[in-house]
Amino acid sequence: MNRTLSWINPDDPLPPTQLALTPDEGANGLLAAGADLSSTRLIEAYQRGVFPWFSKGEPVLWWTPDPRMVLKIADFKVSKSFSKTLRLACTDPELEIRCDQDFEGVMRACAEARPGQSGTWISDPMIQCYCELHGLGLAHCVTVHRSGQLLGGLYCVAIGKMVFGESMFSRAADGSKLALAALVGWLRSQGGLVIDCQQKTEHLASLGAQEIRRQEFEFIVQDLTRRDTLAWSTAPVSKLDLLRLTHVAP
Repeated sequence: MNRTLSWINPDDPLPPTQLALTPDEGANGLLAAGADLSSTRLIEAYQRGVFPWFSKGEPVLWWTPDPRMVLKIADFKVSKSFSKTLRLACTDPELEIRCDQDFEGVMRACAEARPGQSGTWISDPMIQCYCELHGLGLAHCVTVHRSGQLLGGLYCVAIGKMVFGESMFSRAADGSKLALAALVGWLRSQGGLVIDCQQKTEHLASLGAQEIRRQEFEFIVQDLTRRDTLAWSTAPVSKLDLLRLTHVAP
């Protein structure tokens, strides 16, 4: 029997995650539709492992897939070729990795159309709402620059010691991979444990991300979001964090 998707109003809480649709129902993890993208709602959602994802013309759709793709920091994989890229990056005086520089610009870069895509789910209202989260210290970005040129970056939501990856972009080869590696290396130095990747892609799997059951994911989220907040800073990210990923002594 087909189930009816829950519709929520701004004052309604999100439904229990076990009510989300299943793969057999054609929308793995679709939990609810409606409500708004206020900071309060987004914080509630992320603390429960739920995220918004919808296209232009659709209501806000709330998702909690099962299984869930996560990257455990200790499992991050560096191939031989990427290890060489990291070593070169560490010795390049013109390359700089920055944190929380031009958050809105990073979101807009992630929203740019990509080959084979006709549009983006990162709309102006979503950019505005996540910029509000950034202002609250709950959304962050990492960017990679060489000689002032932006090579790539990413943005994420972070509550306590739980990091929820949102989107990445590249304007040069390995731009987004360098940004992700910088985030992983920095999280290792800060005691970070997990990055939520939402749904499976072969690219993320090649970097060590794995699928886990929703119940396990929610346990991780409940634990890590209650821990002390990570020490985010606008200072340039240390290249030593990258170098350590190559397993080469600095």
